Amino acid sequence: MKTDDFNYELPPELIAQKPLKNREASRLMVLDKKTGEITHEHFYNIINYLEKGDVLVLNDTKVIPARLIGEKSETKAVIELLLLKNIENDYWECLAKPVKRLKIGTIINFEDMLKAKVVEILNDGIIKVEMIYDGIFYEILDKLGQMPLPPYIKEKLQDKDRYQTVYAKNIGSAAAPTAGLHFTKELLKKIQDKGVIIEYITLHVGLGTFRPVVVEDVTKHEMHSEYYEMSERTADVLNKAQREGRKIIAVGTTTVRTLETIMVQYNEFKKCSGQTKIFIYPGFKFKAVNALITNFHLPKSTLIMLVSALASKEIILKAYQTAVENKYRFFSFGDAMFIK
Repeated sequence: MKTDDFNYELPPELIAQKPLKNREASRLMVLDKKTGEITHEHFYNIINYLEKGDVLVLNDTKVIPARLIGEKSETKAVIELLLLKNIENDYWECLAKPVKRLKIGTIINFEDMLKAKVVEILNDGIIKVEMIYDGIFYEILDKLGQMPLPPYIKEKLQDKDRYQTVYAKNIGSAAAPTAGLHFTKELLKKIQDKGVIIEYITLHVGLGTFRPVVVEDVTKHEMHSEYYEMSERTADVLNKAQREGRKIIAVGTTTVRTLETIMVQYNEFKKCSGQTKIFIYPGFKFKAVNALITNFHLPKSTLIMLVSALASKEIILKAYQTAVENKYRFFSFGDAMFIK
């Protein structure tokens, strides 16, 4: 299986540069994963495709303003850090740019409020730093940090909250679980009033989700680990749904990866937390998820491979071609797809 097998042509003008004024006004492509049949909808009509007793599972991670721009204390050279993962206490794993200017012991200053001391240099531009500061770290980060928008978004985000889901709660992500950006509190209430059960898991999105695949052979790609957790209540609800043959619908690939990680490890849902490096591509046998609400993903990415495992590569690539022809908006601030 080659990485190039998951490529498609995308005109640059279809990459959404900013969110729509109304979250739920995005377009929605409904895709039958068995037949490939496509229906064109708007996201607010997702409720028509959900049934009483279905369990809708969302990722309640909250994006931190993880992009920091500072300078080396000795040379004043500009250094950019993207905070990926809080390892413990004040130690963080970061993506550094340009990493070649750094060595163990280097101090990076961020105004007068924060310093980062390089304690380890890892692979692929990743370093480990110790944060040095007075006060509360996340308050300082709120003042200094920028939202870590993907590089294909060139426009400045006017409202930071538009890169958060309306149900974001647990701080720790370096990127938004973007499928959830389409939901409003009003839409979630309508869904709940219909008898759909809404549950939450947490997966802090890190490098594993958006690192490009650079190897030719898909199976040789290695994912970076990301932290996840599931509560006892959610585990009980999901186990009961499976026993009764009700559908589990994941919102976003991060939710899929969490649910499938837990099923692979325990063969049931249970209260747990840990690190996942699960890589889902065609041939994967799904044990947890019946359907998926997701966005349109980058060519040759691990995410287009994941959706190609749930439907088939042929069905997904044909659907993406239809999306291009119909001028759907792509990627983080783009339109949605419901694979049922």
